[in-house]
Formats: sequence, structure tokens, C-alpha cells
Amino acid sequence: MHTTVDRAPLTTAAAPARLTWCPGAEPAAFTPADLCVAVGRIRETGYVVLDEDSGGLGFATGGAAGHGGGHPVVGVLPPLYPERLGDRSFCEAHGTRFPYVAGEMAGGIATTAMVTALADAGLLGFFGAAGLGLPSVERAVAELRAELGGRPNWGVNLIHTPNEPGLEDRVADLLLRQAVPRISASAFLRLTPAVVRCAASGLRCDRAGRVVRPVRVFAKVSRPEVAELFLSPAPAELLGELVRRGELTAEEAELAGRVPVAEDVTVEADSGGHTDNRPLVALLPTMLDLRDRLIRRFGYAQPVRVGAAGGLGTPVSVAAAFAAGAAYVVTGSVNQAARESGLSEDAKRLLATAGIADTVMAPAADMFEQGVRLQVLGRGTLFAARAARLYRTYRDHPSLDAVPAPLLDGIERDVLGASVTEVWARTRRFWQDRDPAEVARAERDPKHRMALVFRWYLGMSSRWAVTGETTRRADYQIWCGPAMGAFNQWAADGFLADPAHRSVVQIARNLLEGAAVVTRAHQLRSAGLPVPGLAFAFPARRLE
Repeated sequence: MHTTVDRAPLTTAAAPARLTWCPGAEPAAFTPADLCVAVGRIRETGYVVLDEDSGGLGFATGGAAGHGGGHPVVGVLPPLYPERLGDRSFCEAHGTRFPYVAGEMAGGIATTAMVTALADAGLLGFFGAAGLGLPSVERAVAELRAELGGRPNWGVNLIHTPNEPGLEDRVADLLLRQAVPRISASAFLRLTPAVVRCAASGLRCDRAGRVVRPVRVFAKVSRPEVAELFLSPAPAELLGELVRRGELTAEEAELAGRVPVAEDVTVEADSGGHTDNRPLVALLPTMLDLRDRLIRRFGYAQPVRVGAAGGLGTPVSVAAAFAAGAAYVVTGSVNQAARESGLSEDAKRLLATAGIADTVMAPAADMFEQGVRLQVLGRGTLFAARAARLYRTYRDHPSLDAVPAPLLDGIERDVLGASVTEVWARTRRFWQDRDPAEVARAERDPKHRMALVFRWYLGMSSRWAVTGETTRRADYQIWCGPAMGAFNQWAADGFLADPAHRSVVQIARNLLEGAAVVTRAHQLRSAGLPVPGLAFAFPARRLE
């Protein structure tokens, strides 16, 4: 007689139980309309679930996941916070909650109030020192130090001033003397002693042998050859010269040879002000590849981050920058619309009408002689055309005396609003106080005198926009990129449509919150769910 014996399965591992999800107060979202609502629940664990009857995929939050009845779970998405969109090392390095920077709009448009509000909200802001005299920068730094003390998440701009190298050095002296924790270097085409000194001053090693930087330099760049300078260690000859001048110690110079000039490099695409109008989707990957190659070449032990700026005026654009690999994002133009902006209310109203195509290129005041141009608002102002007229005249003539009388008369009447004699008198007084060497040079060189006279108009046009000189509204110079028009269109139907609601912090929080929602919508679309285009539209709202 044969006896039947129960045999164990050939495999010794038990088959895993199927994970399922059971609804709580809300059912799973399977339809496009329901998915539009569900993508906004970014702070909850989400489940991609299967409807076994239809074979369709849906998204669920809340409820209960287990191994009983309910919808089979085919994927799990962890909570998605705006704080986690970028490189976490950015927040750790700079003492911020969010990987977000509001850039240094020149002429004090990025005010001390703006920087303080950003710092208090766990963001990073830079004071717009470019174009200001040293006393104004000193007052701003003193105010920020009094408000923010030793906190790390604030800084001041150091702009390259090839026409005033002495001013660049004096601003660098001030920032180092006052222990400003973060310095944003902008418009540099080469490394100068001032910017290298800012990056290398105070370098030391900790007990683990890591280089510690009391001052951190952000470099804003739009060209790979300039980015490479900041992503590489400072040149030995420049460091040696600073040591010989007593502006760095030998130890600081030696440590500067181990680290890049800047560990945070901001890729500036099509932006307001100084820009090369490059598209971010082409420029950012190029810079990320360059960063990676230089890390391999120099063997850096600490993170080197690449951020994105230019064209970031909506949640979708911010989400796109993070998706492309940006460690952090920098906004500029849109912050001019904020309550804390130093721009006049009259100029803000002009900005509020800007569309995405309402920008033009115009000669830059700080690099006028070199023919450098910057991007400004075109709608509602004649500045760009008038400034271009001045540059053509400068380019084509050796002196004011050589300009044909009809052309000069038209410039005095239609552009300057005064005779060149009057403008030179005002200009001479300004430079006599700021840098008498400029006056001496202008009296020797008629072409330089012409440049200073024409630069008076370019300098005053931005100040008229700040002070709200309505009689010169047609001459307002308002730095603006296409992000402003995109922002206006996005904000038109939401909380930020009201100018009274446009604080720099509300703008930042809405861009980041919206970017997280857009990122969630993209995750679900990539998982095969029928996510409609409307799910990528995030209306602005009050966020705390």
C-alpha cells in the first residue's frame, strides 16, 4: 500500500503578499478631472493603483495600504516637499529651508527689506549694490548686519566694474571687513584680484582636513569659458600677487589652490539686465557637464553646485529648471514687482503690463564703451532706442565737438533733455566726488568725456525708474527679461494678481509650491496615468 505524503514547495521563500490600497475619506482618482485635484496633495504618500475591472491606473492618497482587499498598488510615491526640489547640500551650506535665491537687482532695487524678508522665510537674498556709491553700500551692509547678525542666508552683490576698478576693490574691502557671509559676483568676464580675494579670504581647514569657507562666493555666469574660471581653483600667479600685496596669507593662498573659486555657480540664461539671451535648456546641461569634468580633473572633495537663473517666472519654469538638474533657482525680474522692491510704484505699473515679448536690448551704463548691452522693458518706454542713439553717436565720432550740429541738437532735445554743457557740469561734479581721476581723464581725452556725458543719461534713466520721476517716464530704464511677462500671465487670475499681495516671500513660496505640484503631475504622467494639461496649472494662493 502506498501512502500519500504532503510535499513542501520546491522554493523555500514564501511568495510576497500583494500590496493593496483601501480608500478612506477620498476614493482613488482615475479620471482626468479627479487627477487635477489629487496632484495637489504633495505632502502625502501617494499610491499608483490599478482598477482591475477597467485596467486603468489611478492615484490615491490617504486611505490604508495593506495586504487585504482594495486596489492593487503598482507604485508608491513619497511625500514631495518644495524644500526637496533642489540639491539638499545647498540648504545645508547656506542655512536655508528652500533651494531658492532672489538675485541682486542693481541700484538697490533688491532692497535691504527684501533681503531681510527672504532670510526670515528661510530663503536667500542678495542686496543689489551694483551702481551704488560706496556710502550707500556701507549703509545697507550696516543695516543688514544689525537685522540679520551672523546668519548665513544673506549677501551682497559684487559687480565687475572695468571702468571703475578702484570701486570694485573698495566694495570687496567693505564686504570682507564687515564679514558679509555671501557675495554674488556678477558680470565678470575674467577673474579679478577683488573677486579672488573675496573667495580666498579666511580659508582654513577643519579637524577632518576639509577646507572651511567663512565667505562663500556665488558666480553668475552665462558663458562656459567664464564658468570654467570660477569652477577652477584661482590661478597661482593671481594668488601669489595677493600674498605679495599682503591681502592674503600664504596659508589662504595654498588652500585656495584646492577648491574652486565658487562652489555655487548660477547659470544665467535669458534674463533681465546683463544677459547673453541663451535658452536655459541649452545652457544648463552644458554647464553641468563642464562642472562634472572639472570635478574629475581637480578632485574636489566638497559639493560644487550649479543653479539656474533667467526666464524663471512661473511654477512650470521653476520645475523645469530643477528637473534639468539645477541645484537651486534664482529669480530676478519678477521680484521687481514685489512690495519690498526699490522700484517706484509708477515703474511697477509699467512692469505689470509687460508681455513675454515686451523686452529689448539696450546699451549698458557700466560697460557703455565696450558696446555691452542688457535687456530692458520695451513697452511704455523709449529708453532702448534713445540709448542706442547715444551709443551710435559715441561709436562714430571722436568727440562731442565732432558730432554734427543737427545730430547733437536732436540728442540734447530728445534724449538728454539738457545741453551737453549742462550735463557735463553735472557729470563733472558727480565724478569729482566719486573718482576725480575720471574727471582728469575726461579733460585729457575728449572721447572719454563724450562717454561720461552719454553715460549720465543711462545712469539717470535707471534712477528715474526708482524714484518715479514721471516727467521722464519715457526714459525709464527697467531691467526686465521674458520671465516678467510669463509671471504676469500666470498671476493674472490668482492671489498674486493684486499688487498688494506681491511680497517677495509670497512670490517665492508660490513658485516653489507650484513647482512641486508640477513635478508631481509629471511623475504621474510618466507612470502612465491620464494626467491632463490642467494639472500642470497652479493658481497662486496665500501660503504660510
